[in-house]
Amino acid sequence: MAQIPQRTIPKNSLIIAIDFDGTIVEDNFPEIGPAKIFAFDTLHALQKKGHRLILWTYRHGDRLDEAVEFCKKHGIEFYAVNKSYPEEKFFGKVSRKINADVFIDDRNLGGLPDWGVIYQMIASGNYLQPVPSPIHDEYPPKKKGFLQSLLGG
Repeated sequence: MAQIPQRTIPKNSLIIAIDFDGTIVEDNFPEIGPAKIFAFDTLHALQKKGHRLILWTYRHGDRLDEAVEFCKKHGIEFYAVNKSYPEEKFFGKVSRKINADVFIDDRNLGGLPDWGVIYQMIASGNYLQPVPSPIHDEYPPKKKGFLQSLLGG
């Protein structure tokens, strides 16, 4: 089994895997859409706090190179790209889940929260809590009527 190199990692540092299309940029695959509002600001702030960012995307080959270069032009260089750590060797063509503490993806159940909400969740340590969602606000639980509360219904 391959040994993972030892690194000096800041205390409370997270490994955060981030999708590209629809998450960092508007989904316009195979082209690169415009950057999502506050995406790069948030990524910069997370890196400044010592979190390790992994680009985890469906893209490969030239399309992946374009995405990595786009992020570099916006000041983000990833800890790793489509793998758990930089030195990881990838055998075969089988996609697999990577090792990360948090995954940020527009395909999350409930959708992608605003990047400001994402930052607050990670900074506060509440990234495992349910994300506030407009879906839940549309269907608040109905209040019991007077008779239901008396009859326990």
